[in-house]
Amino acid sequence: MKTDFTKISECRQELSVEIPAEAVEETLERLSKRYGRTAKIPGFRPGKVPAQVIRARFREQLLHDVAQELVPKAVDDALATNELTPLATPDVQDVNINEGQPLTFRATFDTLPSIDPGRYDDFTLRQTPVNIDDDAVNKAMDQLQLRASRLDPVEGRSIEHRDTVTLDLERRLVKQPIDENNESSTEPEQHRDVSVEIGHESNPPGFDKELIGLNIGDTRSFTIKFPDDYEVSSFAGAEAAYEIEVKKIQLRVLPVLDDDFAKQAGDFENLPALREKVEDDLNQQAEIEAKNDVRQDLLRQLAGRLTNEVPEALVSQEIERRVEQLARHMMGQNIDPREAKIDWNAFREQQRVGAEDAVRSTLMLDAIATREEIHVTDDDVTQEIERQAAASGRTPSAVRAFIEKDGGMVRLHAGLEREKAIDILLSRSKIVSA
Repeated sequence: MKTDFTKISECRQELSVEIPAEAVEETLERLSKRYGRTAKIPGFRPGKVPAQVIRARFREQLLHDVAQELVPKAVDDALATNELTPLATPDVQDVNINEGQPLTFRATFDTLPSIDPGRYDDFTLRQTPVNIDDDAVNKAMDQLQLRASRLDPVEGRSIEHRDTVTLDLERRLVKQPIDENNESSTEPEQHRDVSVEIGHESNPPGFDKELIGLNIGDTRSFTIKFPDDYEVSSFAGAEAAYEIEVKKIQLRVLPVLDDDFAKQAGDFENLPALREKVEDDLNQQAEIEAKNDVRQDLLRQLAGRLTNEVPEALVSQEIERRVEQLARHMMGQNIDPREAKIDWNAFREQQRVGAEDAVRSTLMLDAIATREEIHVTDDDVTQEIERQAAASGRTPSAVRAFIEKDGGMVRLHAGLEREKAIDILLSRSKIVSA
């Protein structure tokens, strides 16, 4: 077998292969005999069909099967001989196969670039100071109060500010003019039993004033113009035609924030004890976020120092990981990703820059882990499995079994090595107040 490697770029290579005609003939003969044992051809008994008839009758399928058998093995052998590890399955192209001729093809694939991490003891990282004031604690207490509230039915009056209203709603987006009538619209969306709090900041602009004054059973049609800078991009600059029917009016009743409230909220002696716990929780969360900000600052700077080309295979894998992450999040919200109005190709393109930076920082961390001779121990793995088990509510054995499927343990080891590399970098970095 003849092989030739051509370096297309720092991360991409092309393999050209020529498999001798003798190997093609040997495989073709063996597969022809296999076909002959089961082929049903008029005028011949099963198993007694001449080889030349089999070859003539099933020529295209036989040649396809020969290529399917020889090409993957040839790729694997060539890569192993040259000690090359592709980052994804090689892309096989231009397969040429004919009887009595060598089989030729090309295969392109990505490999890891050779990376020198350089100096990495000179990072200056910014950390936001943790400062939980009374206003933050008050807002958290308000959220506790809101979660403990109840909705009482309203009778004998119309909708007022701060009421919670249940609606049947139909919405049709009117987009920019595109036809001769200067009209364009989407299919109407119908929603039943929609709960709306009058005055809530998330309500569309002008929506509340259309509802105030209505009574149970009332209907109304109206149009809302969304500003060009509206935070939901699919609505920005558009008009929406609404048709609503009021089904229910309720008033939210908040409990009094006192010692009894604190006792009902948990094992707290009085309201100051609950407030102290809330403040401690806020401080703990703020410290976690501050540390994560430092970590993200480190990874951004680390990615910026890598000047090498990044393998497209790894970038594509990172993009698909983000797509899957979003899809899982949507399913967790009982949203079918297949029915969601998302342009997945556009989403993939939006993620490209972030994915490239993620790959750059990962490659740098791997190079640093190699230089620092970082190793993951069995205890490290056990601790990580126990951490994941505690976070997910599963048993450690169940988590381990899940990880061990499909090569997950290799990914776990790599992730732990990178975390150790991050710890080393943080210990050698200068951290200043943001």
